[in-house]
Amino acid sequence: MTEVCWRMLSDDDDDSPAKCRERRWRRIEMRRLAAISAASSALPPLIQSRGDNPDLTESLAEVKRIRTAEKSDIPASSSSSSGEDVDALSAQQIGGPAREPVFGTMSVSGRSRGMEDAIDVRTSLCRPEISHYRPVHFFAVFDGHGGPHVAALCRERMHVFVEEELTRVSCTGESESGSSSSSKDELEEDGTDLEEKWRRVMRKSFERMDGVALCTCACGSVGYKCGCHPMEVPLGGSTAVVAVLTPEYIVVANCGDSRAVLCRAGTPIPLSQDHKPDRPDELARIEAAGGRVIFVNGARVEGILAMSRAIGDKYLKPFVTSEPEITFTKREMEDECLILASDGLWDVLSSELACEIARECLQDRPPAATIVLNSGPQVEDEGAGALFPSRSVLAAALLTRLALGRKSYDNISVIVVDLKKS
Repeated sequence: MTEVCWRMLSDDDDDSPAKCRERRWRRIEMRRLAAISAASSALPPLIQSRGDNPDLTESLAEVKRIRTAEKSDIPASSSSSSGEDVDALSAQQIGGPAREPVFGTMSVSGRSRGMEDAIDVRTSLCRPEISHYRPVHFFAVFDGHGGPHVAALCRERMHVFVEEELTRVSCTGESESGSSSSSKDELEEDGTDLEEKWRRVMRKSFERMDGVALCTCACGSVGYKCGCHPMEVPLGGSTAVVAVLTPEYIVVANCGDSRAVLCRAGTPIPLSQDHKPDRPDELARIEAAGGRVIFVNGARVEGILAMSRAIGDKYLKPFVTSEPEITFTKREMEDECLILASDGLWDVLSSELACEIARECLQDRPPAATIVLNSGPQVEDEGAGALFPSRSVLAAALLTRLALGRKSYDNISVIVVDLKKS
């Protein structure tokens, strides 16, 4: 830049008013050009229109040479793209620009002595072919029992298994039944074949997660190669409610009594069903496997576990299974929010009340609860034009506080996803 300015001042000794104005205009343009960070950006229309000026053209060429020199100082590893980067760029161009979902989370131990819940959120987990290379977002709530280690293990590994299974799914070629690609496309138009692929992905992910939980001790050792008591591994377990969000669908896989609820036009739509031992179909399944449901402070499998499905719990297999129930929901314009929570919330709040509170918090106008919850750090909510806690975080916090006020004695974990902004 110094060289450019020196050349500008030394090119001509004519101090006529016209030349002074020209040099002043050139200096202004040089400063404006120097402020542009992108080396490959196009020249401003004003400069392009004055390209017939020889002095200005030479100065612009000098600016280009300076930019090129600065760009050449960048290491080759930063300026060049590997094959994987090219594939990722192509996928992004196919799927379009990514838009991060807007969400809020809250997880507290509440009145319980220990914390056995775990939540996991992975935005833009991957761009698989099954979603036409558009981003897939991962949300999960895990409610552990018999210790926190299985829930923590699910938080670390479940999204990895889901991502791996998604990348293995192919939407091209012949289907498993040998039908042609044209008939396969017809199936995908009504979502039948696509839904079955998602179900296989989620079932396989839960199966792999259960296999890891069954051979991992609370101390982290795998395969019983530790000095812990032999019952440390069989005693632990966890529920799992996993929601995978795509631009078109909401896929929910549930195992246990955590719950996912969709708020659509003010109406709660359950995307999962609690797996309680006294549920008629679950009771029939447990008894068919040779197990019993004993009522001890509520219905319990073998008088021990208050849920009929979970990850882990080796000592209650096969009565307690890890196979999830899966729902496949097409997104609509009326969708307002998605709530995932552990039973610490649902034991004291109905789905209707939770949706009513969440949608009130997500309104464009600042809710009255802002005054109560405004003691913490403030962030600017996009489009709100005012400073107050993010509405999604506010909704999760208010639901948690209401559950505590209703004397929930369990851990409480909540995720609220704003579908209007996601």
